[in-house]
Amino acid sequence: MTARADFAPLITDARNPGTALDLDWVASVQANTSAIERRAATLPGRRSVKKDYQAAWLARAISCIDLTTLAGDDTPGRVRRLCAKARQPARAEILDAIGLPDLTVGAVCVYHDMIAPAVEALEGSGIPVAAVSTGFPAGLSPFHLRVREIEESVKAGAAEIDIVISRRHVLTGNWQALYDEMKTFREACGEAHVKAILATGELGTLRNVARASLICMMAGADFIKTSTGKESVNATLPVSLVMIRAIRAYEAATGFRVGYKPAGGISKAKDAVTYLALMKEELGDPWLRSDLFRFGASSLLGDIERQLEHHLTGTYSAGWRHAMG
Repeated sequence: MTARADFAPLITDARNPGTALDLDWVASVQANTSAIERRAATLPGRRSVKKDYQAAWLARAISCIDLTTLAGDDTPGRVRRLCAKARQPARAEILDAIGLPDLTVGAVCVYHDMIAPAVEALEGSGIPVAAVSTGFPAGLSPFHLRVREIEESVKAGAAEIDIVISRRHVLTGNWQALYDEMKTFREACGEAHVKAILATGELGTLRNVARASLICMMAGADFIKTSTGKESVNATLPVSLVMIRAIRAYEAATGFRVGYKPAGGISKAKDAVTYLALMKEELGDPWLRSDLFRFGASSLLGDIERQLEHHLTGTYSAGWRHAMG
């Protein structure tokens, strides 16, 4: 994917305001599936860090986690326990030993009804609450209700909104409709940052993923995100490569940086390091911080904590020692 600009714009940390819809740029976007898969296949085998370096990468991964609970049986008590884990993502002796006693996760992600207890539990921590919205996970509720849901979640205290796009717009090539939808969602978010969930496992092709990524950024998305975590196929390295190269092309064309959030299926510490290495190689160091990169995860944190304990003690502990709450 290449940028559609005749000059090098000034790179800025300002929030992405979006651009006019450029259908010529969208039509020019292609994806070489075999080349993408070959590149992705090389990543896990040759990205290995050990000892203190591994601990540092894992600590960075923790700081980029959207600690998530999106279950039908969520309760305020469960959310409060999750928020306590967000404030102290590993046992105090582990955090002290690695020299990061104040380490926290990037955000806590919940359904709308759980925003209030999350905001209360995180008061004073600086950890934002993210809410899934717009008829999550299918995104098939009436449009005006999806917009109203965003507004209500922002009013309730959510600082970040994870919206789901209408997959049919991508599958039918109705890019104007996707742009208009995303732009309306962005406007409804106001000051809250918006993450656009593409549900990549349902988009059919990597080319569709690339084009949908670009459209959402043109419409003002602050982040683009792979999945709801509810699809049969969630975050993968090939999809991630396509999406972050779309981010790179958008930055080259506009000067605005957009964040990336892989979600669903990332549960092992070694996978987190692989994703961080991919971000560093393809986008650079700015994307190794929580304002531009997040993991959508719940069980990932437990495995990272277990690996950090192994780094300090030389032995693996039982999983139950690293519960989420």
